[in-house]
Amino acid sequence: MSLSRRQVTAAAVAAVPLTFAATGTAQATGRRARTLYIAGDSTAAQKYTDAAPETGWGMALPFFLHKDRPVANHAVNGRSSKSFVDEGRLDVILRQIRPGDFLLIQFGHNDEKVNDPTRYTEPWTTYQDHLRMYIDGARERGARPVLATSVERRKFNAAGKALPSHGEYPAAMRALAKQEGVTLLDIQALSIALWQRLGVEETKKYFNWTATEQDNTHFNPPGAISVARLVARELLRTRVLAPSEVRRLDETIPESWITWPKATA
Repeated sequence: MSLSRRQVTAAAVAAVPLTFAATGTAQATGRRARTLYIAGDSTAAQKYTDAAPETGWGMALPFFLHKDRPVANHAVNGRSSKSFVDEGRLDVILRQIRPGDFLLIQFGHNDEKVNDPTRYTEPWTTYQDHLRMYIDGARERGARPVLATSVERRKFNAAGKALPSHGEYPAAMRALAKQEGVTLLDIQALSIALWQRLGVEETKKYFNWTATEQDNTHFNPPGAISVARLVARELLRTRVLAPSEVRRLDETIPESWITWPKATA
């Protein structure tokens, strides 16, 4: 994904992620809430007022998790599994993460940038090598790593068939998850199936299509909410989270719940 001016601005301020803090049961009992950290790219990242209505799915995920399962969204625009590490962003997470926490890892969109050596990784070698850094780092700190294949872009052929856009990266992540014994959320497969069900025209209502741009990669509030719902359902299905830790999986989430905070210097 090329970086627009507003993406660069959002990426700069996202160095300090927003955390949806624990409330309710955990505080009442004095237990430390187990935090779900997100390491990823712009499809998951927190967006700010200058980017609205663009919305990362990580902004909507807390709506589907119980109040004592806070989300620390460290995803940043334009990052790959490599550049996220090289910029020290994984180190920030690993300094904060605690035993019992979760590290949800979604990269691939920018690993595909073959002409950008700061971001490019090869699916079956350097991509897997970098993902292992996240896996090993989380495990060394007693946290649970969870891999998520990249959410699909809006891409259809002339016959209206939704097409994959991530090459070998999802397959490489699936293979690594099996090899390392890591839970996999196959968001690529689930999202392309969702786009196929919705169809060519209806999917425009889920992506950042505005009067001035036609963005087939990033989401608006309905799209972010839909993808976050997929993620929450997979966290439940794979038993990363228990039924008591998720909520509203079949409820309508109002778009008005999405907010874009003001960027701070």
